[in-house]
Amino acid sequence: MARPATPDDIDLLCRALPEVELGITWGDRPTYKVPAGPKGKGFVLFRMPHKTAVDPVSGEMYDDLLVIRTPTEIEKMALVEDDRLPFFTIDHFRGFNAVLVQQSRLGEIDIDELSEIIEDAWLTVAPKRLAKQFRATTFRAERSGEQSDG
Repeated sequence: MARPATPDDIDLLCRALPEVELGITWGDRPTYKVPAGPKGKGFVLFRMPHKTAVDPVSGEMYDDLLVIRTPTEIEKMALVEDDRLPFFTIDHFRGFNAVLVQQSRLGEIDIDELSEIIEDAWLTVAPKRLAKQFRATTFRAERSGEQSDG
């Protein structure tokens, strides 16, 4: 089993993807975007505390939420409904393909799974040419790894 993920892994995983920058979206929220520059689209966002996302036990607004894009509603719900994972959604995000997760609970996800989730988020918003190049490079790397293992 891979090691548990940490909040520091968010930056490492996002910045490892092509043409990513940490910018600002949703007014003033730090957001990993692709491509870098003014036309970049966010795929991981640090959400500010808001009355729409409240801890059901304490009644306090979550203050450490990440918003991570998902390719489809199906994939969003698969993450939310997986009892092993700490992802959830709120009414405010109905119809928006993204999940929420507390940074303090990232350790419940292994680093390999988080890497795949962030990669999928990046592929969801990346320009088509960039996504195609990335998939081709990733496929070639996986194939060469299989051949060298065999």
